[in-house]
Amino acid sequence: MPRIALPAAAALALAACSHGPSKRPYAPITVEELLARITATADQVTSFRANDTTMDYWLNDERVKGTVAIMGTTGARVRIQALSPAGESTMSDLACDGTDYAFLDLNKNCQLSGPCSKDTIAAMLRVALAPDDFMTLAVGATPIIPGATGTVRWDAGTGKEVLELTGDGGRTQQIVLDARDGRADVISSEVKSAAGVQEWRIDNTGFSTIKDAAGAPRRVPDKSRFRSPGEKSDLIVEWNQRELGLEIPAESFQMELPGVASCK
Repeated sequence: MPRIALPAAAALALAACSHGPSKRPYAPITVEELLARITATADQVTSFRANDTTMDYWLNDERVKGTVAIMGTTGARVRIQALSPAGESTMSDLACDGTDYAFLDLNKNCQLSGPCSKDTIAAMLRVALAPDDFMTLAVGATPIIPGATGTVRWDAGTGKEVLELTGDGGRTQQIVLDARDGRADVISSEVKSAAGVQEWRIDNTGFSTIKDAAGAPRRVPDKSRFRSPGEKSDLIVEWNQRELGLEIPAESFQMELPGVASCK
């Protein structure tokens, strides 16, 4: 009896440690189907506004946690305003109009401007993301590397799909998805160069369903962590409130700079 009971107990212990089903609770799904779901999310939600996010980020070599107002549309339009801890005034303001950007640091009384690129987001938040990539990640989807092909496997420990992709120029991307009930909840997405160097990564937790401006249900994360290479290059966003699919005037992404000194 002891020789039979011990393996059974071990099997029960192993089962108890498993967090997900050993097999997919739905029919096998292809890489192409999963990529189509992710792309559909990004294509269907072309704008967002979040006036009450709690962001934990680096500012002037110090870790800051405060309220940040963010909005964006496709076409490289992003506006990010960091408020004072009391929420009474703006500490910094970034406006990217699709071509150029304007940045104003009211604490240092300095400004920057130039072509809108991934360095634009990094200038304020220290995370190097192209404006359209930032927009895609903010609405709960993920950019897909060009030329992506690869494989998908089921992670029985987490109950998630894991996409392993290789794209143009040897870049790679791993995407972890919750695909239950037709979903495409991006749990994490990480892109690396051909040399294996991380370009950026996002981790999402606590997905919820909200309705966009047209009344369509959308799955979005409650909390996101963005990272890119380099010291002090990460930020954590708690999405306390968000609107999707609304009309945002183009002038909302334009800002007249006061003509103060350039930020160093």
